[in-house]
Amino acid sequence: MAEKVKKIALLTGGGDCPGLNAVIRAVTRTAILQYGYEVYGYKFGYRGLYNNDLVPLTLESVSGILHRGGTILYSSNKDNLFDYQVEEDGKIVKKDVSDVGVENLKKEGIDTLVVIGGDGTLTSARDFARKGVNVIGVPKTIDNDLEATDVTFGFNTAIEIATEALDRLHTTAESHHRIMLLEVMGRNAGWIALESGIAGSADVILIPEIPYDINKIVDKIRQREAEGKPFSIIVVAEGAKPLNGEVVVSKVVADSPDPIRLGGIANKLAIDLENLIKNHEVRSTVLGHIQRGGNTSTYDRILSTRYGVAAVELINEGKFGNMVCLKGDAISYESLENVIGKTKDVNPDGELVTVAKKIGISFGD
Repeated sequence: MAEKVKKIALLTGGGDCPGLNAVIRAVTRTAILQYGYEVYGYKFGYRGLYNNDLVPLTLESVSGILHRGGTILYSSNKDNLFDYQVEEDGKIVKKDVSDVGVENLKKEGIDTLVVIGGDGTLTSARDFARKGVNVIGVPKTIDNDLEATDVTFGFNTAIEIATEALDRLHTTAESHHRIMLLEVMGRNAGWIALESGIAGSADVILIPEIPYDINKIVDKIRQREAEGKPFSIIVVAEGAKPLNGEVVVSKVVADSPDPIRLGGIANKLAIDLENLIKNHEVRSTVLGHIQRGGNTSTYDRILSTRYGVAAVELINEGKFGNMVCLKGDAISYESLENVIGKTKDVNPDGELVTVAKKIGISFGD
């Protein structure tokens, strides 16, 4: 009896991220060249799985995408099939429609689903695994806040972009003797702010894990003035907050699994600082989605390729229900059951914070 033709499918969920295309390319090329699998992609993440919006992935269709940001399969961060918006009797209600996704996989003869995403996307991957679907996860987020892996792809590109932005702000700050603030992403983790702040020669780094005292920031600015440096660079994570204060929320997206959207802390802090420091102009820049776009860094191209190849190897070995990860220098894997909901925050007493403090960077504490 002829061996059954194996089909695998990929989807990308959550926010776009540098390296998604590199993973898609690596999975597709490895699956076809090494194992002769048929490869498909669901468009717009889990919404594509629900609508059975399937496209073939071939050596030709993944050619030339290694360096490109974004995802050729498109993405959505609102389509959790276990809590999905559908219309019933003219009303929008939320229902568990995951069985539709399972049936679509069976109908198309898909043996394995490769899910590329962050915590929310991978939570659904785990839930599909519990329903008997063969699932392999690949960790994606610029925030680098998944505990199960040392590094998520996309993070390196984000800190490269943030570091370049700090370099550019530095010249303006020095020319005009200004206080310049740069707001970066990261949600409730301060990795982007911390690493770009060290690399970008920031004077103050504000992260969610270390609530700040604005008077300590003023003290740092005054100290620099006394040293003959009448300008300062401050990098602030979007989730940073003052002592006994709250994060700044830019908006609430009611139909999103993650409705609270952070943003605006740099603008607020600029106003607060200007009221306390009368002899300096304070300017804020919000880097925003620039951190997610453009070409992928060399490191992330390689890491994404390693993850993609490893995902196919797990399929070949029948090790379903796992997520590929990086441990030290080695690619490994961890059960999806063990990775969901476990975030990796910056340790306020960890080496990187200690290093930053020893070279004179203030955290406002």
